[in-house]
Amino acid sequence: MSKPRPSPDTASRQPAPTMGLSLIESNGFADYRLIDSGNGRKLERFGKIIVDRPEPQALWRPLADEKQWAGAHAVFSASDDEESGRWRNNKPVPESWPVRLEDAVTLSCRLSAFRHLGIFPEQLPHWRWMIDALKQQSGSERPRVLNLFAYTGAATLLAAHAGAEVTHVDASKKAITWARENQAASGLKDAPVRWMLEDARKFVQREVRRGKKYDVILVDPPKFGRGPNNETWDLFIDLPDMLRNCAALLAGPRSALILTAYAIRASALMLDQLCREALAEKGGRFESGELAIREEGGARAVPTSLFTRWCGDDLKI
Repeated sequence: MSKPRPSPDTASRQPAPTMGLSLIESNGFADYRLIDSGNGRKLERFGKIIVDRPEPQALWRPLADEKQWAGAHAVFSASDDEESGRWRNNKPVPESWPVRLEDAVTLSCRLSAFRHLGIFPEQLPHWRWMIDALKQQSGSERPRVLNLFAYTGAATLLAAHAGAEVTHVDASKKAITWARENQAASGLKDAPVRWMLEDARKFVQREVRRGKKYDVILVDPPKFGRGPNNETWDLFIDLPDMLRNCAALLAGPRSALILTAYAIRASALMLDQLCREALAEKGGRFESGELAIREEGGARAVPTSLFTRWCGDDLKI
């Protein structure tokens, strides 16, 4: 005899498919600090350069005084789309300057037209988690890492420094050139990095057909984007197939996947449920939630992005 269908009130009280969402915070590192935030802005130090950038989620009031904010070397003013805009330099700023990461990698920071400087410091906990996963790979061959939408290569170079063979995929020739400059600055010219100027979606599809396998996969897609041949990317349309293909590329019970999304309209719960569907046959463990950067004084944390990360049953992380 079949069980009766639950009433709407009963169904709404059924257990959620997740074990709760996580908040992963970073306090920055020696060459990066979030000094203050508020009134839709954030005041940050990258190496020796202090910048004042938009931060729509910082709805509270700043704690630092106006004089400290006025001491920023450069201030970014956004255009109507909130991403592009222009910098105003209040003090001399070099075309590029070094930022040291984990005493392992040197990145060149720059004032870009999209308010970014070439590094996303809130990702540091994910990069450390990735390195922990790489340390547990066994066998005579180097562990293999696939870095999709890889930008200027911070994760790529940290993985290479940890001994991995890395495939770095990005649709921007400018970003790959920047990443290769970071490789040289980090003293990793001989590291086994394969630089791919490719549409990430097409690249992953081909790797699946080739039967390739990776120990760690990083997926950090934009909301919208274009490939080198004018291919289109829409996170809300293309991410499900991307994740299903990534699941097919995972090597086994010691493999891991990190997905990060900066799309405001998305939610951590959405990412969690999508990843659980795509990796349903893999077993393993999931963790989903938000990344945040805590202010230097420790009073508040600025939310930056959403994430889901998965690891196989044989990984101890």
